[in-house]
Amino acid sequence: MPTELILTIALIITAYLIGSISAAIITCKVMGLPDPRTLGSNNPGATNVKRIGGNKAAAITLFADMLKGFLPVVIAHLLTSDELTLVLVASAAFLGHLYPIFFAFKGGKGVATAFGVILAISWPVALAMLLTWLLIAYGLKISSLSALVTAVVAPFYFWWLDGSILFMSMGSFISLMLIWRHRSNIQRILSGEEK
Repeated sequence: MPTELILTIALIITAYLIGSISAAIITCKVMGLPDPRTLGSNNPGATNVKRIGGNKAAAITLFADMLKGFLPVVIAHLLTSDELTLVLVASAAFLGHLYPIFFAFKGGKGVATAFGVILAISWPVALAMLLTWLLIAYGLKISSLSALVTAVVAPFYFWWLDGSILFMSMGSFISLMLIWRHRSNIQRILSGEEK
């Protein structure tokens, strides 16, 4: 088996395993808080951790979730310049968060990890996404709606600011997965119940 292929497979598996580490569950356990899968929205993510444990726990969760998307891609980028490998590593880290092997494949919604992945791939796209999220969050005060709007425009930002077809395809995949993971939020937004 060629060395490059072995490296790619190792990077993908490592990225998935890192993505599978649930920052929300670990943070809550270390801080003596209830399991986020059992309270609030039952989602192991920063927004639900904020409901359960406040700003400090949420900030730790948010940073750790972003980091587990960011680090595998940065490490891969140091070892290879192959765009397909970077896309596969990024997707593996993101999918690890959504479907973690360590937590019965029941993970979070992926917003922070997606941001970390995209920050490592293209900081201009990540900056545009962050500004979009902040603008919507400031105007409408609904975190999930901010995430959904940002997810929808992400592929366009890749097209506009980056130009790579592979990265734009990855952005589209991540966008669709984020929308899918937020389907219950979409129902609540449409019924006027989402806060």
